[in-house]
Amino acid sequence: MEITKPDIIIIGAGLTGLTAGYYLRKAGKKVLLIEQHDRPGGVIRTITEDGFTFEAGPNTGVISTAELVQLFHDLKLRFEIPDETSKARWIWKKGRWHALPSGLLSAIFTPLFKFTDKIKVLGEPFRRRRHRLNESVAKLVKRRLGKSILRYAVEPFISGIYAGDPEKLIVRYALPKLYALEHEYGSFIKGAIKRRKIIAAEKAAGITKSVFSVAGGLESLIRALVHEIGDEHILTGVKDARVEPLHDKFLCKFNVNGEIRELVAEKVISTVDGLSVASLLPFIPQEVMDKITAIRYAKVVQVVIGFKHWVGIPLRAFGGLIPSKEKKDILGILFPSALFKNRAPEGGALLSVFAGGIKRLDIYLKTDEEITDMVLDNMKSMMKCAEKPDLIRIFRYEKAIPQYESSTELRLFNVQKIEKAYPGLILAGNMRDGIGMSDRVKQAKQIADQLLAADKS
Repeated sequence: MEITKPDIIIIGAGLTGLTAGYYLRKAGKKVLLIEQHDRPGGVIRTITEDGFTFEAGPNTGVISTAELVQLFHDLKLRFEIPDETSKARWIWKKGRWHALPSGLLSAIFTPLFKFTDKIKVLGEPFRRRRHRLNESVAKLVKRRLGKSILRYAVEPFISGIYAGDPEKLIVRYALPKLYALEHEYGSFIKGAIKRRKIIAAEKAAGITKSVFSVAGGLESLIRALVHEIGDEHILTGVKDARVEPLHDKFLCKFNVNGEIRELVAEKVISTVDGLSVASLLPFIPQEVMDKITAIRYAKVVQVVIGFKHWVGIPLRAFGGLIPSKEKKDILGILFPSALFKNRAPEGGALLSVFAGGIKRLDIYLKTDEEITDMVLDNMKSMMKCAEKPDLIRIFRYEKAIPQYESSTELRLFNVQKIEKAYPGLILAGNMRDGIGMSDRVKQAKQIADQLLAADKS
């Protein structure tokens, strides 16, 4: 590939890098994306095999930002939305599944929560607000709602999103919208009521908060972005990338196919993970970089299992989550074939089982055989399915999900410090600004807009 002099180098061709690259290219900028793996897309990868279509990475996104809606509109893509019958979320308690309450009334009658906590929920609008900047998710929920709601609603929810520990995650970074409900309105319930007009306006603008995929799988989004950017602007298989300041520009060195390349660009956007940024920017003082790399990542195992003929319990739900109190070896089970079309043969089923996370680092170290046995045992007891699957695939993610813990505040401060000291260098990616697909697109669009506005000023 012949590399022409770029205006902007983007390091990492995952969703963040591709989205930023797309909007910058659309505005006429010369962009080069460099990616260490042999394909763009990062953790988003869709596989079709033996009649099954499944994700090796995130299975769904949520339509929660205007930027995501705009991206799909610009790319002429359509969201694939689950059927109404599959919207229920299940929680495992004492040997059976229970539907997670979807409103105040169902919360009162559910067997998931203690009676005292149900009463506490009713009193939540009248509870005094407290301004605690670095309060954990667990402390906030216990303070306003109660311990059983933490254990059987919030904790499994956190496991499903972060594979993390609510005792360690800081609520204003991990769940900023929940934090805002108390901080701005004094109460979760009062905030939800007062935000009804805002929510209605968001829905009118397409921000429905619905779970989504894309027809054919999430990689359809990646292919659309790559097509618009152009293959000639994406370089894969790049190793040992390093960035150094060069007067008012940046020198980027990297190895591709055994050949050392050097490029100079006016601006560099890094989307690499919080642990890899240290080797990328060797000129940053160690005491500053230590504050950025002080970030934990959850190690997650995903097991995809497919059945050409499903004989277990009816899959009329989004999936099921397992609280840690229940002492199971898995975090949860997602039902992709119940959510989206053509994910399994007619009459069959496709499930994604997730295990590991911050609380169970031992799972990641198990052998494939041990993991398979573990998953199939849980399928028998929890899904009433003793049949041997027609498809089993195991995926391991060593740096699956960043944990927005107490180190976050100093990390963000030092990211800003570096960007101020070196104008034109931007440290992005999921080490800040959220982990979901909507978050990644929002961050990328804002960065692109920021750079384009600076050029006009």
